[in-house]
Amino acid sequence: MTPARLQRTWYEGQPPGLLLRGLEQLYKQLRAFDRRRQSRAQPDDLRGRPIIVIGNLTVGGTGKTPLLLRLCELLKQAGLRPGVISRGHGRKSRHAVDVRAASSAADTGDEPLVIARRSCLPVRVDTDRGAGARHLFAGGVEVVLADDGLQRQRLPRRLEICVVDARRGFGNGHQLPAGPLRDPLERLSEVDWVVVNGDDALPGLPEDAVRMRLRPGVFRSLDGLQQRTVEEMAAHLVAQPGHALAGIGDPPRFFRLLRDLGCKPGSEQAFPDHHAFSEQDFKGRQGSLLMTEKDAVKCTGLGLADAWYLPVEAELPAAFEQDFLARARAMLGGA
Repeated sequence: MTPARLQRTWYEGQPPGLLLRGLEQLYKQLRAFDRRRQSRAQPDDLRGRPIIVIGNLTVGGTGKTPLLLRLCELLKQAGLRPGVISRGHGRKSRHAVDVRAASSAADTGDEPLVIARRSCLPVRVDTDRGAGARHLFAGGVEVVLADDGLQRQRLPRRLEICVVDARRGFGNGHQLPAGPLRDPLERLSEVDWVVVNGDDALPGLPEDAVRMRLRPGVFRSLDGLQQRTVEEMAAHLVAQPGHALAGIGDPPRFFRLLRDLGCKPGSEQAFPDHHAFSEQDFKGRQGSLLMTEKDAVKCTGLGLADAWYLPVEAELPAAFEQDFLARARAMLGGA
């Protein structure tokens, strides 16, 4: 089944067929078994350690990276020493690596590289998240944030945050492959916070769900030498329509953001999540090239001229931020 057909089934009301429903039942059984197995295999030396998991129930992007960056900033401002572990989806290498600002996305994955450059914190990429956490703690990190670890019960955790995209929500409510859910909706009752990215009304949320908004910054050139305000970019595109691309979990979200800001490119192109860009992807394009920050870290070495990315930052309720910091301090014995 093609990805486009799956999207219609998951989000556009096309009912899943008998094959998908049958595979869903198999997935549920395997997932339940795997969750029990992982929970029993949690390493004793990490139990009780200050580890915070940020993840989601659905396949695709929900806004985890901006949230994680904001939480890192809060911990830093409170005088704590956070670090981040990630599996590094989309990278070509399999060895564990400390992510630096000068690292290659091919070695680290795109999201860990964005996190390292924006936060200036220790970021460790490791397929074994437990080993990654030990590495960070040994290096002086006090609080470890695990990127996209909600389904990795083998990693002990003190706090869990589930991020939900308000626009797409939970799709048709089915689990893979009949729907986009990686875990049943009942999993929401087990996490400490449900953070909803966006203002759309969404049934099935806990009453205390936290609303998050993404605030766009200024456009930055890939070479790091220039910037344009949203207003400047909008005026530029009126005179010379450009091209927008996105290789993220939900490309239409980025395109919609550009249009909402008045930045209307002449064309749009969606790529698969974590797409490894090459010069061939930009053949024949004209005008300014607009992309996400996640895409930009994979395009900086391609020699693209007039190419820009738009960083975004998470805005969260003050009450949630205060609660988060209080519970983070409590993990460290009130430090």
